[in-house]
Amino acid sequence: MITKDRPVHIYLEANPNPNSLKFVLNFMIVPEAEAFDFPDLESAEHAPLAKKLFALSFVKRVFYMSNFVTVTKDETSEWTEIQDEIRNVIKDHLENGEPVLDTMAQKAPSGENDTELDIRIKSILDEYIKPAVEQDGGAIQYHSFNEGVVKVLLQGSCSGCPSSTVTLKAGIENLLKAMIPEVKSVEAEGI
Repeated sequence: MITKDRPVHIYLEANPNPNSLKFVLNFMIVPEAEAFDFPDLESAEHAPLAKKLFALSFVKRVFYMSNFVTVTKDETSEWTEIQDEIRNVIKDHLENGEPVLDTMAQKAPSGENDTELDIRIKSILDEYIKPAVEQDGGAIQYHSFNEGVVKVLLQGSCSGCPSSTVTLKAGIENLLKAMIPEVKSVEAEGI
């Protein structure tokens, strides 16, 4: 819960995507295991902090999860020139007790019609893949399984990351194929 009296401490973590930077806070800003990805200003309609960050001309994507905000910049800006400005926007917003999401930003329920295979794939993603992806300032979500192909959504720093294809094929696909014989390949949706 964000309150006006809480001190806000932010430290920065680099990740494999050179255009993304993870701003880690000393408290949770969204519920555990929930991720909110804003690929553009229009998608941030119910996200006041993301809207403020998009007002900075060099911000191209904003992602919230747990206790961090991952910001993706344009190709021409240098982190050394803009990171303090981004940190100040986040810090001021939270110190004023303003919400990161308004009440309209609800997560859609999922998993109600999952097959046994869907559940097995999600379980492997949750146990083996998500922690590493989250550590790098991103998120992975199961999308679908059809005719041997698992589709996932890559969010945050993973979206547009030069190494995401290697991670997808050499890491995620190999693990899923080894653990679930029905899996033939893994593809990313929406990147």
